Amino acid sequence: MIVTKKDYYSGIALAVLATLIWSGNFVISRGVSQQIPPISLAFYRWVLATILIAPIAWNKFKKEKELIRNNWKYLFWVALTGIALFNTFVYVAGHYTSAINMALIGTTSSPIFATIMAIIFLRERLNAFRIIGILLCVSGIVLLLSRGSWQNLASFTFSIGDLWVLAGALAFAIYNILVRKKPAGISSINFLFIIFLLGTLLLFPAYIVELNITGPVQWNGSLYGSIIYLGLGTSVISFLCWNAALQKLGTGTTVLFGNLIPIFSTLEAVWLLGEQINSIHLMSGLLVIGGLVIANTMQNRNRIKQ
Repeated sequence: MIVTKKDYYSGIALAVLATLIWSGNFVISRGVSQQIPPISLAFYRWVLATILIAPIAWNKFKKEKELIRNNWKYLFWVALTGIALFNTFVYVAGHYTSAINMALIGTTSSPIFATIMAIIFLRERLNAFRIIGILLCVSGIVLLLSRGSWQNLASFTFSIGDLWVLAGALAFAIYNILVRKKPAGISSINFLFIIFLLGTLLLFPAYIVELNITGPVQWNGSLYGSIIYLGLGTSVISFLCWNAALQKLGTGTTVLFGNLIPIFSTLEAVWLLGEQINSIHLMSGLLVIGGLVIANTMQNRNRIKQ
């Protein structure tokens, strides 16, 4: 995939902006875990996102409804993986593990899953720089999980929270692959409206079941603010930026920028939640950033058209 210099750098800017906004998702998930159950959090987020994007997308929706009808199976799977499952799994994990661990485990494993899938299903090429970058990212997450001790690594088992995060990472990796197959006739804004709407509808039955088990949510100002941030920022704005980056840079390159999320999330978790950061977190973050730089800067030199 050959890209122009303008597309390459604008794609990077869009991917970084998306990850900066998305990083707050893990912090909010942890911060409101005692105020709202996970499926309700996901449901209200996507209801708001759908409402916000509907007026912007409505004219496109009317013009493209026949194309939407013809591609409903594809849109179903995109909505299921990227909307209904991914963030819901993250919100479940927020009840069991820290925001720092969620961000580091989830966002490092997702690019690896997506890169492997891009090679298998999209036939994207993998060279030495991409391999080195992935290995550095993996090294960073292994360092975090082991806390710098081989003994800890040998006896390591995933917690229930870690497993939920990994399940979410796999769902998001599948989403990233599917987005690259988006029918050209469906506009970006309408695409998001449809998958937001479908994802909300898919979550609704689980939301009703959860509501009957846990009872109604006790709303307050901070919870309203969290839903607005999730619905507007991490949903509408971030998804528009991320999908544009996928089109400009390709799946294999774009998903590696997800490794910036744990860096942003760690800083936010320390600042807002008072979580503790130590040398292992710092070393893990440096390995992730190093892997990202090598995998992108070095690999993409020959892909950029001046």
